[in-house]
Amino acid sequence: MIAAIFYARVMRIPLVVSYHTHLPPYGKTYMPFLPRVEEFGWFLVRSVHTHADLTLVTSPQMQEDLIANGVKRVEVWRKGIDSVRFNPEFKTKEMREKMTDGNPDDFTMVYVGRLGAEKRLKDIKPVLEKMGPNTRLCIVGGGPQAEELHEHFKGTNTVFTGQLSGDELSSAFASADTFIMPSDSETLGFVVLESMASGVPVVGAAAGGIKNLIHDGEDGFLVQPGDTDVYVEKLNILRDSKLRDTMGKTARAEAEKWSWEAATSILRNEQYEKAIVNFHSRAFNGFGKPGTQPMLRLLMWKIKRILYKLGLASKPSSSEPELQSS
Repeated sequence: MIAAIFYARVMRIPLVVSYHTHLPPYGKTYMPFLPRVEEFGWFLVRSVHTHADLTLVTSPQMQEDLIANGVKRVEVWRKGIDSVRFNPEFKTKEMREKMTDGNPDDFTMVYVGRLGAEKRLKDIKPVLEKMGPNTRLCIVGGGPQAEELHEHFKGTNTVFTGQLSGDELSSAFASADTFIMPSDSETLGFVVLESMASGVPVVGAAAGGIKNLIHDGEDGFLVQPGDTDVYVEKLNILRDSKLRDTMGKTARAEAEKWSWEAATSILRNEQYEKAIVNFHSRAFNGFGKPGTQPMLRLLMWKIKRILYKLGLASKPSSSEPELQSS
């Protein structure tokens, strides 16, 4: 990031920065022992993004959050999804067997993504336990909390597949009954979109960028973070296979609206143009701000020198340039 800022300023070209990892709440999760760690996180975010001519975030919620905390020139990056790679057609009996430890008829929840404390995956255990013995959980992915989570879910109907990719990953999405997303720190939540594109309804936290993806009660459900009873209530509703199928089709139709081509077109034709406009606006609006008065005085002295040589003004004071170092 520092290299990008340096290069943009040296070459005098507009700089567009994208914001994907919500650092301030991560600080609270990983360094709760540090006083005012979230405030320091916002200081770092502002310090970096003040150099950007345009900051792109992945949801209106993130845009509001950054603006409220002093970040300027923030736009929403239109979401995009590969609806060919993530598709209901990848559903298979073999993957279903793997995800349920040989119990394919049980109601099956899946989580796909990073295994880290900020994802609040431990919140799923009491949900799973209240759902009863005919419910299964499959966790796909890896991360720093993997070993801890294996121990935490020990004795429950949980399968850890580790990292998957390609057709196996697509199949894991499509072969579940529902996707569960307890994280409240997502800037967007691409895995939510990928599940929707796979025709699988999501029950997710009503927080961060996830709120911008799910239409509650239509293509999935939104639940307040950590509300075990409401998670159980919404998941039990999805035991109805006909309702689940209807919501899955609605989710798929919603995901199909967000192609990579459309997202890239808006980025290239609209948002890059805004960055260029901001770049030129900032270049001319710098005068008058703290620390720029000496530069302005020097410029005015040079203009007076030119006018003097043309016989259009009196000779400027020889001490005037010294003001630039004041």
